[in-house]
Amino acid sequence: MLAGLTVALALVPEAVAFAFVAGVHPLVGLYAAFIVGLITALIGGRPGMISGATGALAVVMVSLVSLHGVEYLFATVVLMGLIQILAGVFRLGKFIRLVPHPVMLGFVNGLAIVIFLAQLSQFQVPGSAEAAGHGIGNGQWLTGWPLIVMLALVALTMAIIWVMPRITSALPAPLAGIGIVAVLVIAFGLDVPRVGDLASIQGGLPTLHLPMVPLTWQTLEIILPYALILAAIGLIESLLTLNLVGDITGQRGGASQECVAQGVANTVTGFFGGMGGCAMIGQSMINVKSGGRTRLSGAAAAIFLLSFILFGSALIELIPLAALVGVMFMVVIGTFAWNSLLILRKIPLTDAAVMILVTIVTVWTDLATAVVVGVIVSALAYAWNNAKRIHARTRMTPEGAKVYAIEGPLFFGSTDGFSEIFSPEEDPAVVIVDFADSRVVDQSALQAIDALAVKYEAAGKQLQLRHLSRDCHRLLLRAGQLVREAGDDPDYGLAVNYGVRAGSLGGAH
Repeated sequence: MLAGLTVALALVPEAVAFAFVAGVHPLVGLYAAFIVGLITALIGGRPGMISGATGALAVVMVSLVSLHGVEYLFATVVLMGLIQILAGVFRLGKFIRLVPHPVMLGFVNGLAIVIFLAQLSQFQVPGSAEAAGHGIGNGQWLTGWPLIVMLALVALTMAIIWVMPRITSALPAPLAGIGIVAVLVIAFGLDVPRVGDLASIQGGLPTLHLPMVPLTWQTLEIILPYALILAAIGLIESLLTLNLVGDITGQRGGASQECVAQGVANTVTGFFGGMGGCAMIGQSMINVKSGGRTRLSGAAAAIFLLSFILFGSALIELIPLAALVGVMFMVVIGTFAWNSLLILRKIPLTDAAVMILVTIVTVWTDLATAVVVGVIVSALAYAWNNAKRIHARTRMTPEGAKVYAIEGPLFFGSTDGFSEIFSPEEDPAVVIVDFADSRVVDQSALQAIDALAVKYEAAGKQLQLRHLSRDCHRLLLRAGQLVREAGDDPDYGLAVNYGVRAGSLGGAH
């Protein structure tokens, strides 16, 4: 419960700020944080995770709101949720396992930097929320004594959070830091930026609100692209958070369940005037490190947030932003993978480059784009490295046949190297290609084998293929190739369409 209270206090400025980024009323962000947070806490794939309105989604929403209005945003959020539910039903969440470890390290490092940079706007002179746009300031930085007081309060909050676990674990350290600093500021009447400088958070219960958009094909054409992008970003960020929290709590699985939970939460949010959301890594770290490892803490955070809106806005608006900044700075320190700096020189150069690339792209664009870029670069690097592994050992049989024992995977990236191994004009009348130590991966590999057979056929020589899987047997026999079956043939599957006609493999038969 106390961990949930801590998270709720940290959610207020985030939800309000992201609502301003998207160009909507602060309550639209707060309602999203409440509804998404409550539903995902109750039915999500990882107890202890916190979800709500996030900046990654807000930056996509801003153009939709500016061009078409907030009602189209609500409709988009509903469609976004339905797409995420389908992703969970079809178990697409399992593909998050394709994210390599260097990408994860770059992701958390970039995230820590993004959280840090997001707090810098709190060091600006408080101005109108509308003028602030992306934060609470009006573009002028604090200087002199106000800056010194702000930094001192931030440092005090961080010191309390660092010391508190050594004194007692009964009270979450972030909550103690917020409470003590807030009492000092209120008691001494210090003139520092407070939550109320963001905007008033007072409001009522969220009510059912059907998006006021025409149910036409044109509306679908407008909202579908945004819904697909938002759904993808939300799921990527949520599933990465799922893995990150799982590493801390020792839990596994739940990816598909989390997809469904995010989808249900966003669908409901769209019908209750919320801007939608996804997992919040910073708040999730606050929760689990404050002892919130069950569904109770996430649900409590959502309920506390709603109570702030309904009853406690006047009190919450007195909390100094310095205390919340101090909490988030400690989250930054705890989130950044400091050991990654030590291993940069010890890991392969490709992995180090991917880690740095993902960190940079995360800071410059968004988390989802960075992860996609990292996975693509890692996949290309893997393909390139495997393409160089293809080679063969040769020997002659007593009958005078030459045997090529292939080693290394045969796929689209290694087909050129595979072709360069053979010398059809110089080889004897019978050539045996043994794939016992290789693996034929895709249709490009079959095409390379078929093209090799054409060369030996043109030279008037016989090519025999051994130790191929049943998949390869079926496809190559269709193309007329001589495949010798054996009891120790491998049984791995092949990434190729069985509907492909034999002629499309070689074209010369």
